[in-house]
Amino acid sequence: MKLLFKQRLFSWLDSYDIYDEAGNTVYTVKGQLSWGHCLKIFDARNREVGTVKEKIFTWRPQFEMYLGDRYVGCIRKEFTLFRPQFTVDCSGWQVQGEIFEWDYTVLDAALRQVATVSKEVLHWTDTYVLDIADSADALGVLMLVLAIDAEKCSRGNG
Repeated sequence: MKLLFKQRLFSWLDSYDIYDEAGNTVYTVKGQLSWGHCLKIFDARNREVGTVKEKIFTWRPQFEMYLGDRYVGCIRKEFTLFRPQFTVDCSGWQVQGEIFEWDYTVLDAALRQVATVSKEVLHWTDTYVLDIADSADALGVLMLVLAIDAEKCSRGNG
């Protein structure tokens, strides 16, 4: 399954549209005014399905994930020197990025590929292509990409 993740150009808060390969809107993400990033995810019927919320005052960047109001896990940026790396505690996923922070590979605990994420660089706004092996993982991968993009934005690399 492939998804196209596009940040909206004119928006006061973070907001994104996520499309399938046919160009249909699958998810909409709306940022909320808060201390740190707080991103609400809505499905195509405008029902809230998830939230990614930045934890503040932490040593390394961390983002909490919620399905509805239920906390499901945390995305943490690991300390590395050249290549960004993240872990997702609820799924055992690990994320390995390349040095320019444009491409990422998501692996499960058995080191099988869950998804690849590629940033398209010649766009006015942040645009990523998410290639997901199992469509059941789409929301989790989307939450992960939101956390990565928010972390980069916080450092001024967005």
